[in-house]
Amino acid sequence: MRLFLEGFASLMSFECLFYMVLGTAVGILFGAMPGMTATLAVAVFIPITYAMNVNVSMGLLMSLYIGGISGGLISAVLINIPGTPASVASTFDGMPMARKGEAGKALGVGIFYSFIATVMSTIALIFISPPLARIAFNFGYFEYFAITSCSFVLVAGLAGRDLVKGLISTVFGVFFSIIGMAPLDGVKRFTFGSPHMAAGLSSLPVLIGLFALPELIKYVSESDTGFTKLEVPKFRGLGFTLKEFLAETGNMFRSWLIGLSVGLIPGIGGATSNLLAYAAAKNSSKHPEKFGTGIMSGIVASETSNNASIGGAMVPLLSLGIPGDAVTAILLGALMVKGIQPGPMFFRNNLNTAYAIFAALLISSVMMLIIEMGALRLFVRLLSIPRRILLPIVMVICAVGAYTSTSTIFSMWVLFAFGIIGYMFSVMKLPLPPCIIGFVLGSDAELYLRRGLQMTGGEFAPFLTSSAITICAYSIAALFLAWKIVNGIRKKLLAKLSES
Repeated sequence: MRLFLEGFASLMSFECLFYMVLGTAVGILFGAMPGMTATLAVAVFIPITYAMNVNVSMGLLMSLYIGGISGGLISAVLINIPGTPASVASTFDGMPMARKGEAGKALGVGIFYSFIATVMSTIALIFISPPLARIAFNFGYFEYFAITSCSFVLVAGLAGRDLVKGLISTVFGVFFSIIGMAPLDGVKRFTFGSPHMAAGLSSLPVLIGLFALPELIKYVSESDTGFTKLEVPKFRGLGFTLKEFLAETGNMFRSWLIGLSVGLIPGIGGATSNLLAYAAAKNSSKHPEKFGTGIMSGIVASETSNNASIGGAMVPLLSLGIPGDAVTAILLGALMVKGIQPGPMFFRNNLNTAYAIFAALLISSVMMLIIEMGALRLFVRLLSIPRRILLPIVMVICAVGAYTSTSTIFSMWVLFAFGIIGYMFSVMKLPLPPCIIGFVLGSDAELYLRRGLQMTGGEFAPFLTSSAITICAYSIAALFLAWKIVNGIRKKLLAKLSES
């Protein structure tokens, strides 16, 4: 309790609270603007945190994260376009409710359950992360390599529909991570004689380039001038009654568990959890035919699960140093810039920062509830901002951020190069999350592999059988691959049978 109170106290300064309010509001705006996403919000604002102390910067980034995930609800309900992938399922009943004149109720339900789910998942994070880190403290190179390899396979298979494309994306990410000096013997790899390349690729220009620039390139040819003639919905209180709240209790807890569990799986996040929770709510309902016609249950399932995944995704990040989703992959880079390495030693070496992060998540949740309820009219009006004005501003912020990461023009070239690579990924329909996870964890995986081989004299057998953890991790990866392959073959056979 003392550490928790100290975490809150470290954020109770005018500077920190100002940045958290700003971060929450900007995050909601990014989430509400289709195509902007919470990932982009966090990536763009990382350079601003360079001059801040760790706790203030984490407060800003956590508020952007929470605001960005919850903000997607606004456009999902009002214009039937999810602001973020985490709010896709919110369109299924959100827009039908708006057409029935219940847009205010849909937004009130979504905002409230987003708040509840974030608080509950943060509490779960507080109780799960430290014990998991203590267990992981006993891991060796073999265990870490096994867990990292398993993460690669899970992300590659779950981030997209095509397993092969997911694996290809992961390989690209790992390749980008090994550019530069080898970790043990200092051999230069793929540097082409450039001293900048010899130092390796800085994570921030790569991440910002992969996430931000493809969106800018995609929208540059569009004539979208924003959404106009949007009416501000009206509602009293939270928009629903106590009786309706009690009736949704089971749906809320089930969706929260789904969101938390999916968040724990590296690389997945709210984009998947909201669809799974919606399907579960529909399947368990006594009246599944009402889903999609504009009912409260659909909004509860989607918005509870996607915000529950926030706490879930933070668990592997803080305890194992493995990102739970795309946003936490960028947060990993932000922490490393500050000289902090998430993982088992995080809670031993940076305990105050850990509890400051917990406190920031809870404070940002309250800010999100107040700001979205109180300033909904403003956010609806901001949806009419022309992209021809907004996107150039984002582009300048990205370029400045890339430069300040290393204070070299080379970082800006890296930014633009990976922007083009990210756009090519979208053209070829290669999923980005596997590439990001491959890049972020690739260098660590190589270090674990080479250290382990040094210990065994070049023998690979101990990597497979050294402990129950390694056996379990490789078994999960193998079973998952087998399931994906069999499922793919089954779908092709069913398609052929249906054609015949």
